[in-house]
Amino acid sequence: MRASVFHGKGDIRIEDVPDPRVEQPTDALVRITHAAICGSDLWFYRGIWDWKPGYRTGHEFVGVVEDTGAEVRTVQKGDRVIVPFVFSDGTCEFCRKGLQTSCVHGNAWGALRADGGQGEAARVPWADGTLVKVDDAIAEDPAKLAATVLLSDVLPTGYHAAVCADVQPGKTVAVIGDGAVGLCAVLSASFRGAARVIAIGHHEKRLDIARRFGATDVVDSHDPDAADKLLDMTGGGPDCVLEAVGAQGGLDLATAIARPGGAIGYVGVPVGASIAPQRIFGQNITLRGGVAPARHYIPELQPAVADGRLDASPVLDMRVGLDGVPEGYAAMDGRTAVKVLVDLAA
Repeated sequence: MRASVFHGKGDIRIEDVPDPRVEQPTDALVRITHAAICGSDLWFYRGIWDWKPGYRTGHEFVGVVEDTGAEVRTVQKGDRVIVPFVFSDGTCEFCRKGLQTSCVHGNAWGALRADGGQGEAARVPWADGTLVKVDDAIAEDPAKLAATVLLSDVLPTGYHAAVCADVQPGKTVAVIGDGAVGLCAVLSASFRGAARVIAIGHHEKRLDIARRFGATDVVDSHDPDAADKLLDMTGGGPDCVLEAVGAQGGLDLATAIARPGGAIGYVGVPVGASIAPQRIFGQNITLRGGVAPARHYIPELQPAVADGRLDASPVLDMRVGLDGVPEGYAAMDGRTAVKVLVDLAA
């Protein structure tokens, strides 16, 4: 089959790779219909993560079950399924707590850990603990079906930030970052009933999407006085800060503006960044976050996607076929695309 393979900084190629197959009785074989390129994929694309030539790429995908092992009970051939960005056994201590990203048998897709999601098919270990069937209302709507790939990662990740920061009806929320995760965090804060949602970024096109997602205010993250403006416009800081960048500047801004007694939910992948504890300690600010257990949130979020209450599809502003994946990486790296949808039928 054909799949996306990393060859070095800025070098992604579509190549022939071995066909996946069922190897264990708990496996499923999934034919991939839609995939996506994630902002975190740019870390290896830019040479920041130490990836090696030959690593498989991609961790966001949905598809159709083609085969199952003898012990698989929850899905069968022909089922359309969402594949969370981490596979999990569904039975260990952490899976039972809804923390599938810490599963003792789990791991993320790609590299040498498992098949990548940017390809024609993938072997899914622990199918019963990993896969989620696609709602019938979504499966019958081509546009919603394509956008369902967002449930594999970025939509649950934005939602995780809102949950960790305890976004509730009536609260004031600031979201740092205007990438796909940040925009999904804006959407999630609005969905959870926030009275005011302030989007912080510097790409006008993306901030327009934030407004569509419920942002009541926008602040330019490149403004050197951004922190002071945010403190002033919120009368001392937002109740909840959702950090969706992971860079030092985003984390510093989050700790600077959080309201005393408020909370920070951080989901940006931290690369060379750290958090200074002084203000967090002194102002009794709750700090909670980390890698989002998408498998835990999908059953909660999918009904809202199905009935249109939660539509993150505008972040998918570029569509390519499998051969267009290298072009998609370049577009996201150059900030000409927010998020790239890979349509395997294209």
